[in-house]
Amino acid sequence: MNEHYDFIVIGAGIVGLAAALKILEHQPSASLLVLEKENDIAIHQTGNNSGVIHSGIYYKPGSLKATNCRKGYEMLLHFCNTHDVKYEITGKVILATNEEELTTLDKLYQRGVENGLDGLEILDSKELNKREPYAKGLKAVFVPQTGRVNYHEVAKKYFDVIKNDGGTIKFNSEVKAINQNSGQLEIKTQNNIFNCNYLISCAGLFSDRIAKLTHPELPLRIIPFRGEYYKIKESKQYLVNSLIYPVPDDRFPFLGVHFTKKIDGEVEVGPNAVLAFKREGYKKTNINLNDLLEIFSWPGFHKVAAKYWKTGLGEFHRSYSKNAFVKALQKMVPAITGEDIEPGSAGVRAQACDKDGGLLDDFYFVEDNNILHVCNAPSPAATASLAIGDYIAKKIISGLN
Repeated sequence: MNEHYDFIVIGAGIVGLAAALKILEHQPSASLLVLEKENDIAIHQTGNNSGVIHSGIYYKPGSLKATNCRKGYEMLLHFCNTHDVKYEITGKVILATNEEELTTLDKLYQRGVENGLDGLEILDSKELNKREPYAKGLKAVFVPQTGRVNYHEVAKKYFDVIKNDGGTIKFNSEVKAINQNSGQLEIKTQNNIFNCNYLISCAGLFSDRIAKLTHPELPLRIIPFRGEYYKIKESKQYLVNSLIYPVPDDRFPFLGVHFTKKIDGEVEVGPNAVLAFKREGYKKTNINLNDLLEIFSWPGFHKVAAKYWKTGLGEFHRSYSKNAFVKALQKMVPAITGEDIEPGSAGVRAQACDKDGGLLDDFYFVEDNNILHVCNAPSPAATASLAIGDYIAKKIISGLN
């Protein structure tokens, strides 16, 4: 007989685990299975996360990102306090380095106020240097809520809670097919078949492929962008006290290269945002022809390339030129040099792109009866994970009642 569960969650990244955790919290007697294609949890986006606890300052008021980030922030801190996960709330500075950025910085401050952030401060250059002595900017916004944590450790605790609450996780279980039969769902992996009443997919870099198993006309594709980091050598880590961010480009859903002092004291600088030639392409040499064909055949990608080709060339230039990377950093911290940094880690971001070339900036879900696909969950999904999980659980329960 095939194993039957009330709920199956595809994906054991931080969003999938949070969804499973919250379903069991709301439905303690339910049977639940998490299917993960890797041999452990949080291997990809979660495991390569820079560890920033986001405040919610960037996001359009009323958007899913804004509401879930603020709610998820409080839920995350409560979870970490309850389960003894180390974190620090250090605050960060977002600084304008030229006159053109001042207007955007002021708008960002107002957006933070609209999103309910208390204690935001506008800093002049002298006040900035009291917080970050080596930073340079005409003006800055200090965001006191921003912090740092190890999201892989958070995900491990989610995993422990799920197991303690009776949930099951099966590794090395890549989903190959989803069949719908009279209200029941049949989920096929390479080795097994499982049945369930309700399915939630949180497949990250493969979220569109899983969604297409039930929605062949899905109007978006995942475009993988690799973010490459350097790290500051230990002898120069004094250059950064906490987190230093630039004013973001509103036209592009990335925050630009920045300085992040992580929970272990290491200081990362980056990331850039370059097109990855493989969905899980963490190295420049990683290439998958099928992934490339999907990218280049998608009409939306052609429009993205036409719109952002100059930005894209700049990102590739920084990817292959350490000097170009350092110049971007020196706009904010002039004292840093190429001798001060060494190659760090890399992550790949799953960025949803629609047919018209829109890079989806908000969380995006596709729902159909007893199936819910999380099709776009970029940053701040880790910070917002418990709120997203709660949102999914409540959607499901309202549909069952």
